[in-house]
Amino acid sequence: MAPRNLLSAEDVGKSFGREPVLDGVSLGVAVGERIGVVGRNGGGKSTLLRVLGGVEHIDSGRVTRANTLRLGMLAQGGSFEADATVRSYVLGDRDEHDWASDARSREVLLALLGGHDAARLDRVVATLSGGEQRRVQLAHLLLEDLDLLMLDEPTNHLDIEAVDWLARHLRARPSLSVVVVTHDRWFLDEVSDRMWEVVDGKVEEYDGGYSAFVLAKAERERQGAVEQQRRNNLIRKELAWLRRGPPARTSKPKFRIDAANALITGEPPPRNEVELLAFAGSRLGKVVFEAHDVSLAYGERQIVDHLTWDVGPGDRVGVVGVNGAGKTSLMRLLLGLQKPTRGRVVSGVTVKAAYLSQHLEELNARWRVLEAVENVAQRVELSKGRELSASQLCERLGFGSDAQWTPVGDLSGGERRRLQLTRLLMGGPNVLVLDEPTNDFDVETLTALEDLLDSFGGTLLVISHDRYFLERVCDRFVGLLGDGRLRDLPRGLDQYLELIQLARSETPSGRGRPPESSPGKSASGDERARKKELARLERVIARLMAQEAELHEAMTAQATDHTAVAALHDQLREATAERAAAEESWLALAVDVE
Repeated sequence: MAPRNLLSAEDVGKSFGREPVLDGVSLGVAVGERIGVVGRNGGGKSTLLRVLGGVEHIDSGRVTRANTLRLGMLAQGGSFEADATVRSYVLGDRDEHDWASDARSREVLLALLGGHDAARLDRVVATLSGGEQRRVQLAHLLLEDLDLLMLDEPTNHLDIEAVDWLARHLRARPSLSVVVVTHDRWFLDEVSDRMWEVVDGKVEEYDGGYSAFVLAKAERERQGAVEQQRRNNLIRKELAWLRRGPPARTSKPKFRIDAANALITGEPPPRNEVELLAFAGSRLGKVVFEAHDVSLAYGERQIVDHLTWDVGPGDRVGVVGVNGAGKTSLMRLLLGLQKPTRGRVVSGVTVKAAYLSQHLEELNARWRVLEAVENVAQRVELSKGRELSASQLCERLGFGSDAQWTPVGDLSGGERRRLQLTRLLMGGPNVLVLDEPTNDFDVETLTALEDLLDSFGGTLLVISHDRYFLERVCDRFVGLLGDGRLRDLPRGLDQYLELIQLARSETPSGRGRPPESSPGKSASGDERARKKELARLERVIARLMAQEAELHEAMTAQATDHTAVAALHDQLREATAERAAAEESWLALAVDVE
């Protein structure tokens, strides 16, 4: 007997203008199903979730939900009561002895909020950063007794460890149905047994997780032969990589894959490593970065201690670590943007580095996208014999011919980040340092970026929480666990997660740190004072982040008034500097509190 549907959509249509976002969509979610949703940014994924969840009204068709359906939704953005605390929002009116004796409650609070002591639970939700608020929302939903959980980008603001935990947690609850919109392809593979692709207002369904989706899509494209040759080549390359990867990636397909395998007969590896290494050596010589007995500290916070590390020509290194361990500081140290406490960092004389930071570069809001890129260069050489024009590079990173004439001031945050990356690549660097490059990118853009990086003939250093992206573009990994050491990870991210678990199991709290105070047991006066100061700094940082966002919006609105823009830019620079100082103070204090 087939499992009953919890909800069904029949011939659903939804428009926000002349073009329909959803057009004649019919589908259903059955008991225990795990469905991943992919598609281009702005293509209707979030709208589909809101329509199915009853948050968005439909223009035509019908959505039917089971009478007893208990549904929870993690949406992008959220609102909270002004005085709501983490405790009241996540735990409601549950008595302390009730949730404290419940293993699932403790696990969720520990994994998403870092613990369940009073200092954490009594924080006011409205004062937390956007990432912390998302974790609070997710914790609340995971502790609810639900039939169906709908998640819109749940892995945003989660590190690799938390994403791994969330996947394991959902797998351990087989009766809970899940529909998830995410660009995290590793998470999709771990959680999903079906895929929906939202494209041109329609929803195409596939069996299996993301790897199965890639195989099936390749098969459909082989049979139909209607997609453009460039997109076919990209899907073939990703398919070839998946099939050469760990067997677990392709354990879920429920369809015949012989025809799909025929697509990659003789398909070379994604990167010609010998050619790229030779080209990188010719551009960089023998030395890229060398750290000689380097230490870096913020107060008593030791980022690295007596570090000796060599990054060579053609190295493709993924950098992972626990939050606050200092990944960004380590990259800035190599780039000469930060001075070591002791030791020295040597940079090769031919190094031409480009750094994609987490902070967006300020650009002239009146420039067109193509103009902003052509102001850097007209053409760029990625590797020997491979050149792209500014327009071609824009196209590869999701700016079509029409979008290339969009004013910079009209771009969304994700589009501005794509533009920043495009400008960096256009500068022809031979060393590329990327700090969280995948934020706000859809799967199609990520695939195109990975293809571009396959032909990058230089040294690549990547910080990312996107496990799939890291494994796709990097050949080796290093990790920071917060103890001042940089560990080589020959077995990759699995080894990193094992080291994290080992470190935590060696302490009584199981968190790799001194145990938390027991419920009802008061902390020392000094500890209370430090936690109070930490909470104050978090509120300051949240306020300054909000102020920066408002200033960005004001600059866009006043783009034609140069005097106003200059004044706003000065205010933005002050707010950014104040926030950076507050973050450094928070980082130094966090160790004492933990």
